[in-house]
Amino acid sequence: MGITAYLFISFCVGLLIGLGLSLIYRATLKGQREAIEREKAKIIEEATKSAATVKKEAIIEAKDVVYQAKSEAEKEIKERRSELNHLDKRLRQKEEMFERKFDQIEKREHELSKRERDYNSRERAIQDKEAYYAQLIKDQAQLLEKLSGLSSEDARQELLKRIEEESRFEAAKLAKKIEDEAKELSEKKAKEIIGLAIQRYSSDYVVDAAVTAVPLPNDEMKGRIIGREGRNIRALEAATGVDLIVDDTPEIVTLSAFDPVRREIARLSLERLITDGRIHPTRIEEIVEKVKKEVETYIREEGEKAVFDFGLSGIHPDMIKLIGRLKYRTSYGQNVLQHSREVAYLAGVMASELGVDVKLAKRAGILHDIGKAVDHEVEGSHQEIGANIAKKYGENQKVINAILVHHGEGDPATVEAALVAASDALSAARPGVRKETIESYLKRLEKLEQMALSYKGVEKCYAIQAGREIRIIVKPEDINDELSSIIARDLAKKIEDEMTYPGQIKVTVIRESRYVEYAK
Repeated sequence: MGITAYLFISFCVGLLIGLGLSLIYRATLKGQREAIEREKAKIIEEATKSAATVKKEAIIEAKDVVYQAKSEAEKEIKERRSELNHLDKRLRQKEEMFERKFDQIEKREHELSKRERDYNSRERAIQDKEAYYAQLIKDQAQLLEKLSGLSSEDARQELLKRIEEESRFEAAKLAKKIEDEAKELSEKKAKEIIGLAIQRYSSDYVVDAAVTAVPLPNDEMKGRIIGREGRNIRALEAATGVDLIVDDTPEIVTLSAFDPVRREIARLSLERLITDGRIHPTRIEEIVEKVKKEVETYIREEGEKAVFDFGLSGIHPDMIKLIGRLKYRTSYGQNVLQHSREVAYLAGVMASELGVDVKLAKRAGILHDIGKAVDHEVEGSHQEIGANIAKKYGENQKVINAILVHHGEGDPATVEAALVAASDALSAARPGVRKETIESYLKRLEKLEQMALSYKGVEKCYAIQAGREIRIIVKPEDINDELSSIIARDLAKKIEDEMTYPGQIKVTVIRESRYVEYAK
């Protein structure tokens, strides 16, 4: 067999193989299509069933929602109907009440109109009677004028003048009698108590000024204090808040400040810097900070010592610090802490003699000027500031009242408050305790004499005892004893209202008659 036959047979075999493979592929593809169709039909059937189930569940849920909404709507309608019924019932009740009140008002109006008619008739009758009596009085007055020869106006003026003179005399006589009785009962005892209190207390008098002089070992130290281009002195002034005055006074520099605490801090800092010898801005700041802490500790210790000395307890720690700050505060040159100690002691002694609360008197006395510790920082008088501080830290209302009225600006609520006011005046009036300028002193004396001379019947007046007493000599033929007492009382009240002064001023009115004859 040849090559051609061999090739033909090979082609036929390949053709048969390709045909067989094609049939097999078609059979396989047909099977896959049938499987896909079956899967597709199955998915569609399952989706149809699921959709039917979801639809059924949605219908059931919608029915539940509709039923629930219907139930809630019916419930709300029922509640609204109940509320409307209740409101309707209340409205009917109010209408009935208004009808009853309207009936009552009509009855009252009827009664009032009836009373008004009766009142008008009575008023007309009264007016007729008044006119009749007025005519009778007028006739009698004309008859009296005719008999006496005086007009009614002259007679009235004469009568008022006599009544005024008699009343003034009787009032002065009664006032003099009351004053004499009160003096007999109280003056002796008051003098004894005040004298005893003053005798039992003695203390040193401390004078502080607005400037402090610091001694230097030599004049070369002034240059070191000033520093290069003034850096040391600027650093010291900035750290302490005081003015440092370096002048031609040998071996002394002056510290000037109104705040005594700052001035004390500056004095101690400068003394330590001079002793240490290292004077530069950094060292100045270190020393000033250290001294500030020491001064604060000293202030607290002074406050605690004052409280302890008088046996007081329960005072707030912040108030104790304020008491200690009074150590560096002055009033008219008088140290305020020393003054507060004097007031507390005097008030305690007088309270003991009178049998009232000694602890309360001492407590109010030591705290009465507490407002002066911060009066340069807060607006208002030191009484108001002190009362607000005491109220803030929970002090007794009696103590607050004593602080508020210790200068007479109000009425004392307790005996202890009156004792604190009296003790404050005693401490301030002690000779030499306070300083004044010559100008203010002379102005006060001049005003005292002018006020005394303004009264009718005053012949002469003299301001004595450094302006703490005014003596008035009246004309005996114009002023009697009773009127003299009235002049003294009125002048004292006028001085209190119009003048400012430390302590108290005594007003003495002198009336005397002298008859002089000469034997020749």
